[in-house]
Amino acid sequence: IISTRADLPGTWELVLADAGISSMHTAVTRFNTVVLLDRTNIGPSRKMLGRGRCRLDRNDRALKRDCYAHSAILDLQTNQIRPLMILTDTWCSSGQILADGTVLQTGGDLDGYKKIRKFSPCEANGLCDWVELDDVELVNGRWYGTDQILPDGSVIILGGKGANTVEYYPPRNGAVSFPFLADVEDKQMDNLYPYVHLLPNGHLFIFANDKAVMYDYETNKIAREYPPLDGGPRNYPSAGSSAMLALEGDFATAVIVVCGGAQFGAFIQRSTDTPAHGSCGRIIATSADPTWEMEDMPFGRIMGDMVMLPTGDVLIINGAQAGTQGFEMASNPCLFPVLYRPTQPAGLRFMTLNPGTIPRMYHSTANLLPDGRVLIAGSNPHYFYKFNAEFPTELRIEAFSPEYLSSDRANLRPVIEEIPETVRYGEAFDVFVTVPLPVVGILEVNLGNAPFATHSFQQGQRLVKITVTPSVPDANGRYRVGCTAPPNGAVAPPGYYMAFVVNQGVPSVARWVHLIA
Repeated sequence: IISTRADLPGTWELVLADAGISSMHTAVTRFNTVVLLDRTNIGPSRKMLGRGRCRLDRNDRALKRDCYAHSAILDLQTNQIRPLMILTDTWCSSGQILADGTVLQTGGDLDGYKKIRKFSPCEANGLCDWVELDDVELVNGRWYGTDQILPDGSVIILGGKGANTVEYYPPRNGAVSFPFLADVEDKQMDNLYPYVHLLPNGHLFIFANDKAVMYDYETNKIAREYPPLDGGPRNYPSAGSSAMLALEGDFATAVIVVCGGAQFGAFIQRSTDTPAHGSCGRIIATSADPTWEMEDMPFGRIMGDMVMLPTGDVLIINGAQAGTQGFEMASNPCLFPVLYRPTQPAGLRFMTLNPGTIPRMYHSTANLLPDGRVLIAGSNPHYFYKFNAEFPTELRIEAFSPEYLSSDRANLRPVIEEIPETVRYGEAFDVFVTVPLPVVGILEVNLGNAPFATHSFQQGQRLVKITVTPSVPDANGRYRVGCTAPPNGAVAPPGYYMAFVVNQGVPSVARWVHLIA
């Protein structure tokens, strides 16, 4: 089922009418499968674990013997769902994809508070499942924390409720005090799920509430304080979203955008109808004299996801126009996605897109897929699953196709015929493509990673436009594009990337490339 409104770009389709679970956390794997993860102590889902498997937990207030799935894997080829088994509580946890493609999953609530879990993905017909690590745990419990992969492939884990520290996986140095998070906390928190971006200079840009710092994690020092961002709090429970724009050229410049948020006080007052903010701040984080450039979205929005598209544009999707984060605390769903076009002049960067029909409120996710679509899952603004409500627990999974996938652009869509499976930093390599129409202009080769999406932030999200030479036709009707891999792990941490070839704003279907040191 594909829906479109002739006057606005983009199309919607229903991928799955009933996934059985509502996905609070979502990640795409290199096998073109998607990990869906909810919280565990939520009572019955609509999907059984099967094969006689049940989770026994005498401390679970909802179900002592729980034979329902709270995680699942979606095969993008067949749209089939296979249940996965998670043992500890993953409510409001964090995650990241490791250099070998494993999904690292950290923290949560109750018995999951200090837990570290791994999901090593497999072919769609495989039986891979969650593994909960018993030999290592978090030093500080993390509930509403953020993970970010680092240049050496290790992961920094920041913040969480009452946890104003950072720590690492694999563990090193224990938990290190990070007072910035305590300094920005207000009486309704607003410092949870901090926005973390790895800058190409190897430091971290960390944003919480309305303030940001550049953090040198190797010396545990603040390398720079940025000016505050006007427009109220921007992080949980008042979250908008944030993205680092595509890295390109000499990779020395990083631009961060922070959009939307709830008004201060809406959370304390449990006000569902306080209008959300529509402002965005944009800052050159690597500049000698950084200042926030302010812009306004077409809609006020809380809980909107910012998804980096293969072109370098940003899709802002999901969320609400009033209220705050929390159970049953928002109203007026924002059904219109918005395209943010970074290269346009200020004032002309936002384009309103074709609206969806399904409200995606608290606990929704959005993830870029290798075919260029964006997968939309979740929305459960209730403590348990509740289907008889104004905004019911949502089990439907949709995909939004940006305008670059429209049929009138099919003759511009490249097909990757040949690309290395593995490349090393700085390595020169060739990509061979075919395109229906003759190529005019540069074919871009852009590497997008697979982030861990939860609570309107794509943890670890990154797009790198690698250096290319103009394409050259060969004797076989193909075009050869000479490429140079990213120079180091600060520009692109090691791991699996979706390699897209982009022709006049139209991306190919991606091929997964393993970037290694």
